[in-house]
Amino acid sequence: MDLIDKFREIVGERATAAPAERLCYSSDASMVKGMPDCVVRPMSTEEVSKVVVLAAELGVPVTARGAGTGLAGGAVPLRGGIVLDLSGMNRILEVDLANLAVVVEPGVVQARLNDRLKPHGFFFPPDPGSSSFCTIGGLIANNGSGMRCVKYGTTKNYVLDLEVVLADGRVMRTGSRTLKSAAGYDLTRLFIGSEGTLGIITKAILRMTPLPKARRLVIASFDDAEEAGRVVAKTFASGIVPSACEILDRTTIAVLKRCDPGLALPDGDIILFEVDGTEQSTAESAQEIASVCSPTAAQVVTASGEAEMEEIWAARRLVGAAVSRLDPTKSRIYVGEDVGVPIKKIPALIQEVSEISGRFSLPAMKYGHIGDGNLHVALFIDVLDEDEWGRLTSAADAIHRAAIRLGGTVSSEHGIGAARAEYVVEQLGEETLSVMKAIKRALDPEGILNPGKLGLDDDGPSSGGEG
Repeated sequence: MDLIDKFREIVGERATAAPAERLCYSSDASMVKGMPDCVVRPMSTEEVSKVVVLAAELGVPVTARGAGTGLAGGAVPLRGGIVLDLSGMNRILEVDLANLAVVVEPGVVQARLNDRLKPHGFFFPPDPGSSSFCTIGGLIANNGSGMRCVKYGTTKNYVLDLEVVLADGRVMRTGSRTLKSAAGYDLTRLFIGSEGTLGIITKAILRMTPLPKARRLVIASFDDAEEAGRVVAKTFASGIVPSACEILDRTTIAVLKRCDPGLALPDGDIILFEVDGTEQSTAESAQEIASVCSPTAAQVVTASGEAEMEEIWAARRLVGAAVSRLDPTKSRIYVGEDVGVPIKKIPALIQEVSEISGRFSLPAMKYGHIGDGNLHVALFIDVLDEDEWGRLTSAADAIHRAAIRLGGTVSSEHGIGAARAEYVVEQLGEETLSVMKAIKRALDPEGILNPGKLGLDDDGPSSGGEG
């Protein structure tokens, strides 16, 4: 019996080995590629468990996948086998207002969850740029975050309990619905950020937070990005914690204004400071931020109201896709795009990125969640130019190593996957990686779960099927 026939006994026609469908699952939003032998679309924890049991018996790799929005190859089946598409498990099972909790399946889209919570006066704070299509399972697997984490934290701060299918098919729970617990190892945190290498998330209990009553947006423009970075450090040192703090350099502003010439943003290198709370507290915080910025800023303004704020944030979310408006002959390539450093090192990181961009003669946009030290670097090239590809690779490597040298990370929110696996030892050290490998061996001794990721294994199972 072919591999695909065995999985059809579990999920019926929701298992396929059609070449066209397999090709659709051979990549995510990164440059990493890998062709699966088949795609399986489970609709329940029971089906996931049965698929994993069979895969374990056959020694076939299993790669879990949500919406495929990842930028590090985390959901790419490097060694063939099964792609387990969890996007169909997309139910919001319960909204428990009394316990500040919501129960969801992994395929729930982040924005849809917040649409459901908003009428109740609550929200799930992690806010990635891909919120309109990324799934909760992927957010948890990568500890995703976004623009609000400077005040509200990342996904790991909002996960109370997980239902996980282990590598042998057993189903376990990692926590409880309580808001705090001191009972044993924190297994919930172990699976958050594990990128599907330790188990497959099939259900999550998430903590929700009350929506703020008021928001204000302060927009400060500067003559150079390094000065903008210095002001961010000064703002935090003064005791002000905005709910969001974003940088958009002058190249990024030029891109956005080509998309929307009427966009209410000044020229130059921009910092967006959003504060939330009550009407009084936001007014006071906005004034304090303006006072910190004014001595060195070219201009400081406050958005006129909710509509203008939403227009600016919508433009911010489009940055990654808008780069072609600057030069239609070039394409954005997602490498070196997610580095992070301690807040006081932000100006140094901006300076290094500018120097690297100049050294390799590659245009770059610098934008991102500067309030938590996370800088997104958009490098774009003519994809038909072989020399530009070589310079791109070298520039991305230099950016990664600069972040590590400054005491930072090669990934603040997009994950390691396969794209950044070579930097794990340099960033974390041999001893830390050896502990990670020991945990991997304990939970997945045959190495069938998402092999080839996080720098955890040199070898692993290859496709075991004929499908």
